[in-house]
Amino acid sequence: MQSSSIKPENELYHKLKWLMFFRVLFTSLLLGSTIIVQLSESPSPLDMPLLSLYGIIGGVFLLSFFYAILFQRLKRHLLFAYIQIGIDTFVVTLIIFVTGSFASFFSFLYLVVIIYTSMLIFRRGSMIMAALCSIQYGIMIDLEYFGILKPIVAEGNHLALDYAWSHVLYKIMITMVACFAVAFLSGFLAEQVKKTKRELSTIKTRIKRVEKLAYMGEMAAGMAHEIKNPLASLSGSIQILKKEIKYDPELDKLMQIVLRETDRLSTLVSNFLFFAKPPVGKIEKIKLDSTLLETIKLFEKDSACQGRISITNKLASNIWIEMDTMHLRQVLWNLLLNAADAIGNTGLIEIKTYPFKNNYTCIEITDNGCGMSDEVLKSIFTPFFTTKTNGTGLGLSIVHSILESYNSWLDVESQVGKGTTFTLNLNRTDPTV
Repeated sequence: MQSSSIKPENELYHKLKWLMFFRVLFTSLLLGSTIIVQLSESPSPLDMPLLSLYGIIGGVFLLSFFYAILFQRLKRHLLFAYIQIGIDTFVVTLIIFVTGSFASFFSFLYLVVIIYTSMLIFRRGSMIMAALCSIQYGIMIDLEYFGILKPIVAEGNHLALDYAWSHVLYKIMITMVACFAVAFLSGFLAEQVKKTKRELSTIKTRIKRVEKLAYMGEMAAGMAHEIKNPLASLSGSIQILKKEIKYDPELDKLMQIVLRETDRLSTLVSNFLFFAKPPVGKIEKIKLDSTLLETIKLFEKDSACQGRISITNKLASNIWIEMDTMHLRQVLWNLLLNAADAIGNTGLIEIKTYPFKNNYTCIEITDNGCGMSDEVLKSIFTPFFTTKTNGTGLGLSIVHSILESYNSWLDVESQVGKGTTFTLNLNRTDPTV
């Protein structure tokens, strides 16, 4: 789909930069305030709990320094994000351990880590980190309960081994459930935000395209009318001269060239007028699968397809639209020709229809041809832009104008060397109404 949005890897790059900054800031504020509270209760600033907190803050700063150095050199930002957040979960476990383990109130930090994981690497990443947090917390509390580990700070006698195993297990399970619940919800919300941003970006691109084509269409209409009349006069004059002048092979050949090129220019101007303002058609209810099958059969017999391209279809039944039949056939034919031109020797075109949200239906036309680069994708709807040696560059512009007149639109996705998919979004109707 054409989009002007930031690429996912670039977006992740910027998010990771902010994560490194806020990690240092949050750690400094959180552990700094904890140290102040501990100093008010401790006779010496060199007590073991305080030394542990000093060490954690220093370690976070040192890690952030190494992250900043590696960040500029590493290209696999997604892997780097997993590594950073995975280390964050271990740091949180260490903070919980030195501040009381079972009795520590810092276990909420697991949820903080999971939430910003969902913002960076979405639902899958947040579920992985929820599992990692749960495993670490469960192992730490189990080791404390069996007396293998003893937290550095123990408030009174609130150690895990002072409680019944059922109570300890209950707290472990509650923490785990909280981790996975937050991972699922935050991941779901992050995915919805991502989807909404993508849709808004697509709509923004579509609006810009419509505005651009509308402006060009206004100019095209005026220019086409100004050109069409002189062309008609020129063609008529040559026809009269051809009858009046005594036959001369050389002159006749020249006049044939003038007439041929005049006809070609007239056709081009007519197409330009069609792009500027498609004529109002006879709107009727159309059974989509039947019309598609008829168009496919005709195209299979065309020289652009016959003998070298296979066409497969997967058409949903009982889908109806309201449109001029000739307009629909013209749109489909142009897109099928584009798909055939993109295939070098032999290849495959797949056509699929399915209902879509908000009472729309989609027609997907996919080829396994040469595909298009991002630069080409940005220009394919611009009039007279073409990559073909004998094309006019008006085909997709006309398709876009026709669909726009029916409050419908066209999306395109393409990968160089893999192929292209054009998706028609048409208004669906009820045949009984």
